[in-house]
Amino acid sequence: MCGIVGYIGKREAYPIIIKGLKRLEYRGYDSAGIALLNGDLKIMKKKGKVSDLEGTISGENLHSTIGIGHTRWATHGEPNDVNAHPHASSDGKLAIIHNGIIENYQSLKTELEIKGHKFKSETDSEVVIHLIEEIKKNNNCSLEEAVRLSLQEVVGAYAICILSSDDDKQLIAARKGSPLVIGVGDGEFFIASDATPIIEYTNNVVYLDDYEIAVIKNGKLTLKSVEDVPKTPFVHTLEMELESIEKGGFEHFMLKEIHEQPKSIRDCLRGRLLPKDNHLFLNGMSQYMNKFLNTDRLIFIACGTSWHAALVAEYLFEDIARVSVEVEYASEFRYRNPVIRETDVVIPISQSGETADTLAAIDLAKSKGATIFGVCNVVGSSIARASHAGAYIHAGPEIGVASTKAFTGQVTVLAMMALILGLKKGTLSESRYRELLFELDTIPEKIQKILEDAEPIKRIAETFQFAKNFLYLGRGYNFPVALEGALKLKEISYIHAEGYPAAEMKHGPIALIDEDMPVVFIATKDATYEKIISNIQEVKARKGKVIAIVTEGDKDIHNMAEYTVEIPKTDDCFIPLLSVIPLQLLSYYVAIYRGCNVDQPRNLAKSVTVE
Repeated sequence: MCGIVGYIGKREAYPIIIKGLKRLEYRGYDSAGIALLNGDLKIMKKKGKVSDLEGTISGENLHSTIGIGHTRWATHGEPNDVNAHPHASSDGKLAIIHNGIIENYQSLKTELEIKGHKFKSETDSEVVIHLIEEIKKNNNCSLEEAVRLSLQEVVGAYAICILSSDDDKQLIAARKGSPLVIGVGDGEFFIASDATPIIEYTNNVVYLDDYEIAVIKNGKLTLKSVEDVPKTPFVHTLEMELESIEKGGFEHFMLKEIHEQPKSIRDCLRGRLLPKDNHLFLNGMSQYMNKFLNTDRLIFIACGTSWHAALVAEYLFEDIARVSVEVEYASEFRYRNPVIRETDVVIPISQSGETADTLAAIDLAKSKGATIFGVCNVVGSSIARASHAGAYIHAGPEIGVASTKAFTGQVTVLAMMALILGLKKGTLSESRYRELLFELDTIPEKIQKILEDAEPIKRIAETFQFAKNFLYLGRGYNFPVALEGALKLKEISYIHAEGYPAAEMKHGPIALIDEDMPVVFIATKDATYEKIISNIQEVKARKGKVIAIVTEGDKDIHNMAEYTVEIPKTDDCFIPLLSVIPLQLLSYYVAIYRGCNVDQPRNLAKSVTVE
């Protein structure tokens, strides 16, 4: 949520900042703004898209070598020009951009108002810059010291960037609970919420940790804690390529990322899976194998699409490794006073590695002595650093808000984990293990085959583009896929959709079925096939329109359903990697026919970094 960009160096700041804001549009936002420093502090902001901001400031004198920019996703105060960032201090000399939520902003605001401060916006963010101004004045201290002292009074999450008209050679940033990365160039520095605005200029970055303050002054970067303890910056080298954050000839990032899945899964398997050598290896898991072998419970914590991947993991680990699994919404986990034991292995799943609720759940689990094994996509992310060990999915940057290749990457890693644990525990025979390794190796080619024939899915999408509701049904491994298919449709087409275990249809949803209700069955030939056929018949008896995802060559369901989409045959435990692909395409094409903004659906953010 929200996006931060900052620059200080020798180049013109405005082109770098405005391009960076466009790179961050995928995060979701409702307004944008920039602040530039050239003698005076110039703040320009606008409700709407970055392009609206550009139109507003066309013709302005934008010369500056230092500046900050922001895209806002509203939390405190409605989306409008006034609530947009940056926000200024009372004297107009300081400007701030902020991601996160200040929980005690109201009490701070009341105290500042008593001292004479007047606020222009409804935001919690403006309170922070006024607090810094007040402390700087009262203590007659430097801006750096004022920021440090102010953050000791702030309760909540923040990633902030501050500049002052008194010093055009200084930029200050800090974080707690919201991501911030600093790109290190030749006498220049780039600040951003993630690496996408930075990679064009440098691949050397410093990830700020919680409670750290970065001061960039006179071409040098220094780090210290909020308690004024000096820190040594650790420079990471990004492996991201600029091409990976471009559309590459596709109309939308979402479509590009759907089509990247054969490659992203192959990248996920590379160096880990060698079926001819009977070899499957995850380094992070090997380091904590005793923990996995000796636990009697795995706890998965996640949100959204990642939670659906965790549900697939429940089937995988209980089926293959015979270990008890609990799947938790991260947003509810720590509010339920959960029972957590030192023997538990907690597995957080997150594409961005910055999901606020998941990070909070990790903190709780660690405080109880549990082992944390993170599964995420972004190298150097907060969840990766908070985990004892883990595995990256290596899907590459995912720009589309609706997650696609991250889901299949997560399921791929989780499947590998289950196979490794099953073999180690002896619940999976050597012959079955070898069989599954060879089958897993074929998954990228099978996905490619599905992608090469999307025409039937396009026709279905065109037919049902005006539907008011969809029902998605699946059983076994395909139940989480039904949930994921419904979520994708809701996210980008704004059609109400629900996913259910197919047998649960009779416990309520069947009342909704009539001739106007499209019902999507994930009806592959697996252990529940005969049961699914019975469920299809129940829908047909009530005149529902059946769309079925079936195993290629299936004639029985083809003769029952109005619409069928075939996918290649695979083992039951890998079916979600194939059956989800047509549902991703269906949601995409329905949204296209409805004229929706596929990559930036309304009200949504790619990375949910506030609770």
